[in-house]
Amino acid sequence: MAADSEPESEVFEITDFTTASEWERFISKVEEVLNDWKLIGNSLGKPLEKGIFTSGTWEEKSDEIFFADFKFSVTHHYLVQESSDKEEGKDELLEDAVPQAMQDLLCMNNDFPPRAHCLVRWYGLREFVVIAPAANSDAVLSESKCNLLLSSVSIALGNTGCQVPLFVQIHHKWRRMYVGECQGPGVRTDFEMVHLRKVPNQYTHLSGLLDIFKSKIGCPLTPLPPVSIAIRFTYVLQDWQQYFWPQQPPDIDALVGGEVGGLEFGKLPFGACEDPISELHLATTWPNLTEGIIVDNDVYSDLDPLQAPHWSVRVRKADNPQCLLGDFVTEFFKICRRKESTDEILGRSTFEEEGRDVDISHALSKLTEPAPVPIHKLSVSNMVHTAKKKIRKHRGADESPLNNDVLNTILLFLFPDAASEKPLEAPLTDNSNPPSDGEEYNLYNQFKSAPSDSLTYKLALCLCMINFYHGGLKGVAHLWQEFVLEMRFRWENNFLIPGLASGPPDLRCCLLHQKLQMLNCCIERKRTRDEGRKTGASDNLAQAFSGDAAKDSLKDADKEKGEVGKSWDSWSDSEEEFFECLSDTEDLKGNGQEGGKKGGPKEMANLKPEGRLRQHGKLTLLHNGEPLYIPITQEPAPMTEDLLEEQSEVLAKLGTSAEGAHLRARMQSACLLSDMESFKAANPGCYLEDFVRWYSPRDYIEEEVVDEKGNVVLKGELSARMKIPSNMWVEAWETAKPIPARRQRRLFDDTREAEKVLHYLAVQKPADLARHLLPCVIHASVLKVKEEENLENISSVKKIIKQIISHSSKVLHFPNPEDKKLEEIIHQITNVEAIIARARSLKAKFGTEKCEQEEEKEDLERFVSCLLEQPEVLVIGAGRGHAGRIIHKLFVNAQRLTESSDEAAALSPPEEELKRPGAPEERRPSAASDFPPPAGRELLLRTTVPRPAPYSRALPQRMYSVLTKEDFRLAGAFSSDTSFF
Repeated sequence: MAADSEPESEVFEITDFTTASEWERFISKVEEVLNDWKLIGNSLGKPLEKGIFTSGTWEEKSDEIFFADFKFSVTHHYLVQESSDKEEGKDELLEDAVPQAMQDLLCMNNDFPPRAHCLVRWYGLREFVVIAPAANSDAVLSESKCNLLLSSVSIALGNTGCQVPLFVQIHHKWRRMYVGECQGPGVRTDFEMVHLRKVPNQYTHLSGLLDIFKSKIGCPLTPLPPVSIAIRFTYVLQDWQQYFWPQQPPDIDALVGGEVGGLEFGKLPFGACEDPISELHLATTWPNLTEGIIVDNDVYSDLDPLQAPHWSVRVRKADNPQCLLGDFVTEFFKICRRKESTDEILGRSTFEEEGRDVDISHALSKLTEPAPVPIHKLSVSNMVHTAKKKIRKHRGADESPLNNDVLNTILLFLFPDAASEKPLEAPLTDNSNPPSDGEEYNLYNQFKSAPSDSLTYKLALCLCMINFYHGGLKGVAHLWQEFVLEMRFRWENNFLIPGLASGPPDLRCCLLHQKLQMLNCCIERKRTRDEGRKTGASDNLAQAFSGDAAKDSLKDADKEKGEVGKSWDSWSDSEEEFFECLSDTEDLKGNGQEGGKKGGPKEMANLKPEGRLRQHGKLTLLHNGEPLYIPITQEPAPMTEDLLEEQSEVLAKLGTSAEGAHLRARMQSACLLSDMESFKAANPGCYLEDFVRWYSPRDYIEEEVVDEKGNVVLKGELSARMKIPSNMWVEAWETAKPIPARRQRRLFDDTREAEKVLHYLAVQKPADLARHLLPCVIHASVLKVKEEENLENISSVKKIIKQIISHSSKVLHFPNPEDKKLEEIIHQITNVEAIIARARSLKAKFGTEKCEQEEEKEDLERFVSCLLEQPEVLVIGAGRGHAGRIIHKLFVNAQRLTESSDEAAALSPPEEELKRPGAPEERRPSAASDFPPPAGRELLLRTTVPRPAPYSRALPQRMYSVLTKEDFRLAGAFSSDTSFF
């Protein structure tokens, strides 16, 4: 056993020291990323143009690498520029040239760029790479890890020959601490940073920062080369009290006042309730100074903002300012997500309360009996008076969501015919659609809303205002309940609904608008039928007293009436709504006159013609030579889009079989059968060929032939499709009986359709109502924004409005749009409203309307427009220009208010609150009374010196300093020659 164990004791572990460590793998990954992005070698670009950092296009690309299990994100930031000419030739000439980044350190065309990456602002770089901990990783806090990352960067740059600066983010992200390096042939730039909370006193002025810069360079030359200086002081104006915000909230109580009237309910509010501009930032810049020209130390400063050669201004927008129009639409949109019904919101419904006193068995008779036409004129308040009394039996007046004044004002606005001098039973003025080439027409057509002068549009605006100011959801439910009662009252009393275009429902509008149009069609048909009943009664009276002569004269009058109206309703009365013409059918069957081709027409020729409209030119019947008369026919039934969809589903369910296709054809031929019956009644003895000649002339083919006597005559016959055995036309003709339109079953049962519409309206929840009317509200909001924009003429707003219209057309044109897309539209409208409000705020503060000279007014308006669209705007003439003088006056007025408030607060402040001697606030006697202490001080120091030895190559050195109230940062880029060190 011992011998067997000896070989095992000789086995030992072999360690391969050539295996790469995690550190080496990390460096390899960095090198791989730099090679993939082709950041190898020196690629010189053209010189940077002035303002290119702000106006140019910045792009970035990212990748992820790991150091052991720690994830880093590598991002390449670069300014997109055109490639330089003949790069290959330049590589030979500029082989030993310093990297592009080092050259950019000295460029003065883009100092203090607004809205740029912090490294671009601090170092003026056009291209750089950042290695930072991933979003879900911890920050790099320990000094050893920071040094390890920096050494990794240095090795990767040396191995690849990359001349793009490479930075590593350390410490917490909010501190924005970056260290990095840039390498070139024999040169290197180290990027270092200092970030402090408390500012050392000696570094609050230029003199102390120059000392720090020179000591850091450590240049062995004496005297030192001159240092180029750029200074920028930023002053913040926060006190706008001397300029009241011109926008005031609307006076809602005035909406129901005597002089203002209800017309205010048709106008949407607009504007911000608070100033949308919170601050104005004035940046005074001294762009190119030389050391020794100015003095800025702890006791005195030459940096007077009024003497600065460059002024630039930017405005800070208020965070989410309260905008009236945006709030209106947003609150209305919230109703779409509610689940309660009208009954749940208001308690027991009106119809249930009425049902306690009314026997439901008499409901049908009440609906079908002729409605008495009132002689006296009724107002809207009288229309719903009875219903209100029944509601208030169970709900006190104090519990009503809407008071009587508000409710009556809205109802009079929606139904102005109730307050007019003309009686309600008179025909109302037709609100025809706007011309098809009008912009507003295209807008409501695209949004699938309703015309801006329609009842539906006005109802949407009223509900929006009620929801916001008068009772919220309960107020909306109350107004909708009153609206439904008004619709029923008008149906029962034959009063047309105002604000709706005549004719069938417009399928380009929202469904609720179509339903109201359908109800108006029903009322119109019912009115015509009632008038026909009166005419029929007078006709019978005339026949009784005047005999055949009077009867013939009344027939002629009725015929003329039919020619104008082309309607069958004047011939029918309500008692015959469901009349099946049984007696005529039995008589026809008994006499063998079924309307067929064989034998039928001869016997039918003895029947008395009925329901003639007029003679059809010179056409005669083919077999007896009698004139061919156009019959009075039923008009096709109007339909809304939901009914069309239901009908399409029913027809689709019949399938594709022969039986299904035949049944589908019969269902679709109801109107054709009615027209055939009317034609037979108006033309006794007619044939199918006679009907086709009138109804479908192309299906009757005529040609010239020579008869037996040699005369050329016209001979006609039915088309090939009409000769197909058992086709729909032939079957319908054989089935049709000579029945005039006034005695046929109605194709459009206005009573049933009206009750369906009223039921549809009654069961609508507030959420359903808001969904129907939201396109109208968005439509009205866009029109309001366009109206307000025309007053301000802001080019950027015009583009945004076009985008809103395009987006809304795509979203609203289809049923049931997504809530997220609707919220995006409302957000866009609110943004436009805020932009216009900012423009008005700036115009009020800069006094553009007070300028007497037209040229100055145009310059100020252009300046205000640039403030809205650009991140920072140069003030022409600095403090001596027209805009500069206005800005100076704003600061002076704000300072006076601040000084007066400070004096009133305390005459002798506590000793511990006294300012220390030599503080920056006490070193500017020339500007102390006009401007507050600078909110930010930025300084750029640049020079070119040899480092580290006197014989080293002269390389660029740069240091950026920023001093704010609670922040002090130094960002230095120090270059050195590594050829001999």
